[in-house]
Amino acid sequence: MNGTISAADIGRGPLYKRVKSLLTQSLADGEWKPNEAIPSESRLAERFDVSIGTVRKAIDELTAERILVRQQGRGTFVAAHTQSRFLYHFYHVVDEDGIKRFPTPELLQFRRIRAEQNVATRLGLDKGARVIHARNLLRIEGYPVEVNDIYVDAEVFEGLDRDTFSNRPGTIYQLYQERFGLNIIRTSEQLRAVAVDESEANLLDIEVNAPVLQVDRIAFTYHSKPVEYRRSLVNTSRHVYQSDQEATG
Repeated sequence: MNGTISAADIGRGPLYKRVKSLLTQSLADGEWKPNEAIPSESRLAERFDVSIGTVRKAIDELTAERILVRQQGRGTFVAAHTQSRFLYHFYHVVDEDGIKRFPTPELLQFRRIRAEQNVATRLGLDKGARVIHARNLLRIEGYPVEVNDIYVDAEVFEGLDRDTFSNRPGTIYQLYQERFGLNIIRTSEQLRAVAVDESEANLLDIEVNAPVLQVDRIAFTYHSKPVEYRRSLVNTSRHVYQSDQEATG
């Protein structure tokens, strides 16, 4: 999206919300890449025919949502997925003393399958659509902590193979962003206690029917479009699931 477009002519609601929507669309279109600076507030104000204060308020919200990052003296940049960002914003398993450590993943399975109804619904697909399924075992300091099953749309992730997934240099979300241009900006989770079956118990080195925490997570990109559905079974015998929220008002 280039050139001048008046935010006042787009949609309804507060003007800064409309500017935010225009900025989000530009991000979704890939106009600015991860780690790339967006135009200055004055240039954006001219582009959208609004005041600098209106642009600043829109950027404030995108920064609070960690979609953009302000760097003192340098400008505002598109947030990139890194191991640090994953660990502190998307990974919630910590030691009982509150220390968070990066898990070591082991890829157990990678295949293309037809989506069952539950998976299809979470990804916004039709039942039977082709999806990629990856199963991982995560260890922290050698101790098995989590088994997760990841599902993504095979059409969207055309070209993703086992080697690319397994040998990625960074996090899974980083792979999505850098290889496929999909930026995970938020997640939604549902948690419940369940009993593990024999295969899962063996992986987690616990008794059959032992209680674990089941976490169903949907990861979204811009415009609330689902990118990934992940079901995790977390062994909480030595670890806890901790989610920290920042006050916004």
